[in-house]
Amino acid sequence: MKHHRLVIATHNKGKIREFRRLLSALPADLFSLDQVGVTVTVAETGTTYEENASVKATSYARASGITTIADDSGIEVDALDGAPGVQSAVFTGPGQTDEQRTGRLLELVDHVSDPHRTARYRAILAVARPGGDCRTFEGVCEGRIIRRPRGEGGFGYDPIFLIPELSKTMAELTGEEKDRISHRGMAARAALPYLQSLLK
Repeated sequence: MKHHRLVIATHNKGKIREFRRLLSALPADLFSLDQVGVTVTVAETGTTYEENASVKATSYARASGITTIADDSGIEVDALDGAPGVQSAVFTGPGQTDEQRTGRLLELVDHVSDPHRTARYRAILAVARPGGDCRTFEGVCEGRIIRRPRGEGGFGYDPIFLIPELSKTMAELTGEEKDRISHRGMAARAALPYLQSLLK
């Protein structure tokens, strides 16, 4: 058991695993909302990743009494003018599966030629203390939308998001490879010095 505690504001098991890897250098144990008994739901009604990440981090820090990390992220497809963006998790409607969202995105860009299927994953990480102050950090990963899903790992749009320099989709990467190049990995590395200063 480490000396400090941090809450990761998610119920998503894949995301918890990812954050535990990304923040393993911290002298802190990372807990999900379920593990600290937080049952309140915070609506993500912001129009930007920053707004959504910040409201989640501050609300859950207040509810748990523990410094909380929240993220909001999305996929931005150039041929769709940056959509689905902040709506990535809900753009096909509530209660849809990753496969349904991925399938719909592929339909929307079916007519787009390969060189113009550029896209990026963007993540904003917010760190909030129970007292209220909140800081945000950004990570961006550039890629391309392929025509058919590939790979068994990851979650969300990972099977159709190709990293051109690796010739692999995000879903074909090992955890370590993904951490090194992913939007969430970059945002977490940007936040690390601040988190280390909080935990001193």
